[in-house]
Amino acid sequence: MKLTANALETTLSPPPEPGLTPDEVVARAEAVARDLVGRQAETERRGFYAEDTHELFRRSGFYRILVPRRYGGYEFGVGTFMRVVVELSRGCPSTGWMYCLGAAHAHAVATLFGERAQAEIFAGGDFVCPATVAPSGTGERAPDGRWAISGTWRYCSGSPYATHFMGHTLVDDGDGERRPLLFVAPRSEFTRLDDWGEQLGLRGSGSHGIRIEDGSVPDHFTLDTHLSQVNVTGGTPGRDLHGNPMYGGGPLSFMILEDAALAVGMAKGALDAYEELMRSRRTLFPPVVPRTHDPDFQYWYGEAAGLVHAAETGLLGAVRQWEEVSSTGPEHVTPERELQIASVCREVVRMSWRAVEGYLFPTAGSSAVRNGERMERVWRDMSMQQSHAGIAVFLFTAANRELSRARFGVRAP
Repeated sequence: MKLTANALETTLSPPPEPGLTPDEVVARAEAVARDLVGRQAETERRGFYAEDTHELFRRSGFYRILVPRRYGGYEFGVGTFMRVVVELSRGCPSTGWMYCLGAAHAHAVATLFGERAQAEIFAGGDFVCPATVAPSGTGERAPDGRWAISGTWRYCSGSPYATHFMGHTLVDDGDGERRPLLFVAPRSEFTRLDDWGEQLGLRGSGSHGIRIEDGSVPDHFTLDTHLSQVNVTGGTPGRDLHGNPMYGGGPLSFMILEDAALAVGMAKGALDAYEELMRSRRTLFPPVVPRTHDPDFQYWYGEAAGLVHAAETGLLGAVRQWEEVSSTGPEHVTPERELQIASVCREVVRMSWRAVEGYLFPTAGSSAVRNGERMERVWRDMSMQQSHAGIAVFLFTAANRELSRARFGVRAP
């Protein structure tokens, strides 16, 4: 990692395991995921993964993957983080979702906020910060310069073990207009609601609502922007502070990479479940043979496997593009390039879903899709992902138009 002069002036705080490598942390995720398979039902009943799982994640370094090294993190990079997300989602979609959307926002904080804010926000080392993009509540400047924030924000995945919360509200710009304000609230300023678990899927994803009542947020924990609208072509505080281009990459495309990683992990879990059925069950109609010997099941498995493998390859390619664009300089991280990466992720999500919805779920057999069966659960969870606003509203719809406008220099109406 190339360090700037500013970064060299500060002594780096070593993480708990200074010698830990990216491959080792991914291997830990693979091992954890195998145990998560058998705990999916309890995770759904609880609404979030267990305390001992949280503690294991903490000891394994998962909450520090994207945290800068100067604050006790591992700073392993986007590729490592997405590989961990894939493995955890493969074992338990709800757990992978909750982990991803809780730990991912270390990247946004380390990229967009100044040194003072980062030093305070990352002071605990482990960082879990759910976020929402829909503005809600109210924010008013207090006499001491802080922000008095109140409101309720829904679908805050990762909230059960959150150390912080990243949200948006609309504030008066002084001219009678309302502008978005992005803020990071410490755990002391919010309450988690008991309002999650009755949805179709991802019932164990810890996507509870968060309420803030007269919360006090320092001004340096806020930004006059919306996370999806940030333009980093002029550089970022994080790139300058840490000397790492990862903290100069686009937050919007980073969020879309999360969607793709979750989809690939869930589809791989469905393929695992289908393989178990292939090895353990026989066909219903003569000639009655093991499914592994039946031409139709061979075809269905092969079609799905090809889609899942292609989706994973697309994810890795999108991650590589994101890293390459970030490393070439801030001027190259344009909205068009971010949307090009998002378009790759769109196809990753589509291929993952098509493998499950088109081949694995319909042919697994009715007994394999009873309530609580692994295949049934993955289908529910992936169906829930398809309804997510970031997928259905943005990625499958708005992003297409925005990419075309960026390419041809057309202003949005």
